[in-house]
Amino acid sequence: MECLKANGCDLGFAGIDSTRAANVGYTLPHIMVPFTYLVPAGSSIRSVADADKRGVRIAVVRNHASTLALERILKYAEAIAVDIPDAAFELVRTGKADAYASPRPPILEYAAQLPGARVLDDRYGANLQAIAVAKDQPIRLTYLNAFVEEAKESGLLQQIIDRAGQRGIQVAPAEDFTAGIPPTR
Repeated sequence: MECLKANGCDLGFAGIDSTRAANVGYTLPHIMVPFTYLVPAGSSIRSVADADKRGVRIAVVRNHASTLALERILKYAEAIAVDIPDAAFELVRTGKADAYASPRPPILEYAAQLPGARVLDDRYGANLQAIAVAKDQPIRLTYLNAFVEEAKESGLLQQIIDRAGQRGIQVAPAEDFTAGIPPTR
């Protein structure tokens, strides 16, 4: 962000963050990393809504974007915060937590280490990625927005995700601009 503000670079790829929006312009999001749950075999939790019940313990990584998103919506379940993802997974593996809340890509990897574990299909939030430019570059932003939309519509972004083997990452749907930052066109 400092490089963009100082006009030391032309663009950057970043998660959309409302605190940064005062200093940079964002394209519409191109990549979405969903936040969801990993649950152990036999869990009765089938959806995000099922997890927010009294007595449900959800392992989270302290101060992670996925945890901050969860804290805004969690009403009844108890979040158990740890410092690293391995420790959160260990809580589920040992039965000390009923679910692990995290971005989909890493919990897909953890699920492979726990026989019968499932990663929920729905999500409670997402990290939206966009291209950022300096605020004083509206023409560049307009061009990049058109580029992003063409890359999404043509299937190029999906091809890139597939070739990179990035399981759990999705092309951001046009209507899913949930970061609360109005798009700049």
